Order: sequence, then structure tokens, then C-alpha cells
Amino acid sequence: MDNTAKFTGMAGLYAKARPDYAPACIEWLYGGAGMKPGCVIADVGSGTGIFAKALLARGSTVYAVEPNADMRHAAEQSLSGFPNFYSVNGTAEQTTLAAHSVDFITAAQAFHWFDAPGFKAECRRIIKAGGKAVLVWNARIGASELVKENAAVCEKYCPDFNGFSGGLEHIEAAIGRFFDNRFEKKRFTNDLLFDKPKFINRSLSASYAPKKTDSGYAGFVSELEQLFDRYAVDGILTMPNETIAYLGGF
Repeated sequence: MDNTAKFTGMAGLYAKARPDYAPACIEWLYGGAGMKPGCVIADVGSGTGIFAKALLARGSTVYAVEPNADMRHAAEQSLSGFPNFYSVNGTAEQTTLAAHSVDFITAAQAFHWFDAPGFKAECRRIIKAGGKAVLVWNARIGASELVKENAAVCEKYCPDFNGFSGGLEHIEAAIGRFFDNRFEKKRFTNDLLFDKPKFINRSLSASYAPKKTDSGYAGFVSELEQLFDRYAVDGILTMPNETIAYLGGF
């Protein structure tokens, strides 16, 4: 399946259940990383606009580049109140943006879907002199027993599961190549709080999750509900998580 179609029909789940990124990460971007109100940012693979919203709220102009129509339309509905928001039907490798037109390029929870060499070439084309890219993920803490048990459920029912956050621990080599091994890595605590419906919806919003028509769907949901019940306190499950950001130039 074309990667741009993997989330077709899932925009509603995604918008409801996907978490925000650590506020401390946004503070760092608009501090040490150099972003400013008024700067122009291409948020590539922008999905339903979760990360773009945080940038827009800081006064930046954001071109949200998203090839999936369902995701793009969800972002347009939720972000239309920002006059500095522009929705773009484009891909990471062909954004359609003008050459040397943006100060920063961001990709939140998305780089692992891109053709990295093609995306790198496109970044070099659209970035202004001295501009930088930021690759961001929300990532579960793998040493946590809860996360280990959650992964075991996914491994049992999801043939395409290769680790949370796109198997982030396996793609750092690709990140290094993308930045010619010259990048800054930052971690920010961002534990996630779920009630049971949101936990189930978050799990079902993953690209690897079984669909309702799949034979493993009922078992997947049932074991996730049991996992929630074992770890929840007063109806809330706390998932150990961090926001990880990689910053580099070209």
C-alpha cells in the first residue's frame, strides 16, 4: 500500500486520540532552536495538524503539507481559524512549495514514512539559507513494564508492528544520514494520560492496528482493555512517554 493512503479513513480517530507534544519541546523550539513568531515553517506530513497547531499558536506561518485527503481535511477544519495556516496537498518528496521559501521544516511522527533521500533533496530545495529541519516523535519509554506489555499485545495481533513510533530505535541511522551526522537531539518528558476509550482509540489509530473487519480486531481490543484495567489508577492510565526532537541543518 502507498504510504500516503495508510491513514485513509482514520482521521477522526487520529484527531481524537493522538497526543500533543511536550510543551517544553515547543519552548525549546522557540528558544534555543531559533524559531520565532512570524517565521515560515513547512510542517511536512502534517496529518490532522496536531504539531502545526502548536506552531501556529506561537504566531508562525505554517504550510501544512499532507498528501492524505482525510487527514488534510481534518486539519483544515480544526485550524481554519488561524490566518497564518495554509493547507498544502503535497508529499515529503514533492511539497509543491517555492524554492528557498521557508525558515524551518518540521516533521512530527512522520519522517519514518518518507523516502529519506527524496525528502532531503526537497528540504534543500525549499529551505532558506541557514534554515533547519526538526524531526519530532512522541515515543513510549521502552524500559517500562506497561510499554513492554503493550508491545507484546501489538506483536500478537499486528503483523506490521515493528515498534512504537515507527520503530524509532531502528531509524536513528537514517536520521543520522539525513543530517550528515550533524544534529542536536533533545528529550522532553511527556507522559500520556488516557481514560479507557482514549487508550483504545489511540491504539486503533496506529497504522499497524487491525481494522474492524480483521479477524484479530476483537482480541486486540479485549487484551488492550485488560491491560488498561491492570495499570489504570482511578480510571486513568499513565503511559511513560517522551517527546524526542532532532534538529539539524543542510
